[in-house]
Amino acid sequence: MTFAKIERRSLPDEVYDRVLGQIVSGSLTRGQALPSERALAEALGVSRPAVREALQRLTHAGLVTVRQGGATTVSDIRRTGGLDVLPHLLLPGGDLDLAVARSILEARLAIGPVVAGLAAERHGRAAALLDAVTAIETDTDPVGRQRKALAFWELVVDAADSVAFRLMFNGLRAAYEPALRALSTVMAGEVDRVEHYRALAEAITTGDADTARRLAHDLLSHATRALLHALDLLEGARR
Repeated sequence: MTFAKIERRSLPDEVYDRVLGQIVSGSLTRGQALPSERALAEALGVSRPAVREALQRLTHAGLVTVRQGGATTVSDIRRTGGLDVLPHLLLPGGDLDLAVARSILEARLAIGPVVAGLAAERHGRAAALLDAVTAIETDTDPVGRQRKALAFWELVVDAADSVAFRLMFNGLRAAYEPALRALSTVMAGEVDRVEHYRALAEAITTGDADTARRLAHDLLSHATRALLHALDLLEGARR
């Protein structure tokens, strides 16, 4: 197990990301003890307080456990981790994990219609949705359109007024955003359907939950099918 030194010193967030990267890549395995604070600080080239703060964050996130006697061991992050781990699981070591990518797409399609239905039922905060549709329509850049579509869904999640779904959205968005440019061609079939977004916005603002759920499923399923097909092809090529 080796750690490269961190150039910018005393940054706990970088220590956190570096240790998490080792866990996700499998360099640090479940049940394995981490080096001591002193050893980690020396290996990473940072101060012990920076390491201590990062380890506290890792502990609170359920990624490591402090055992009796002071040893800090790696947890089973798929059982104890939260959605903030998802982007790291998607690209462990820089390579796309196809199973994680597939699970993100499945979650997106499953959650989107539910959130849209809740937004319609609690549509008091949905007034800006039609403006968000106009923003999608007027942006001619494929990547920009994806960003505007994300902003639209952020408003939908806000209108749903659910902390749990909001945190899920944050985690899924964090995993999705780094791939916006690479996905621009596949996602065009979804983000170019401006009238579908407009119909969904109107269903939410008028409180038509059944129509909102149906339209959300229709809107999300097109790109989901295309992306799942692309993953199947990539999986076949890797065999």
